[in-house]
Amino acid sequence: MIDLDKIDVSDFLPHRPPFLMVDKVLTLSDEEVSTLFKIKKDSIFVEDNYFNELGLVENAAQTCSSIVGKSFFNDDDIKGEGANLIGFISAIKKITVFSCPKVGSTIISNAKLTSRYDTTNYSICSLECNIYEESVQLLSCEMNLVIKDLK
Repeated sequence: MIDLDKIDVSDFLPHRPPFLMVDKVLTLSDEEVSTLFKIKKDSIFVEDNYFNELGLVENAAQTCSSIVGKSFFNDDDIKGEGANLIGFISAIKKITVFSCPKVGSTIISNAKLTSRYDTTNYSICSLECNIYEESVQLLSCEMNLVIKDLK
């Protein structure tokens, strides 16, 4: 079982600040993930002191990629050395943005895998994601991702 408190997200996601939109993985299984992100003023997605819609979508994509990316690593690989992944959004099937959070807010993103197709070289998956600030829903979306190990 993965000790999430020992995981540095930047060891597993290729993104770096100010484009890294996940600070911590709270829960992670083969089908679900929950992440935390504190909105910083230096984020490239901040406009007029608010984290914009594109930032919410990117946070959702980075959160969702954790589910599929997990399968490329062994549970004891807490440094992310077992794979060299690249991923991208292949489709956004549905998206509703209810509100944008202010700088300094902390958002929680919950994603669930709805389908997955694996080959020896890549994974294609569909996921649902909901983002909240406290109990207020900010975003709901369904997207497809492609994840490939470059090793």
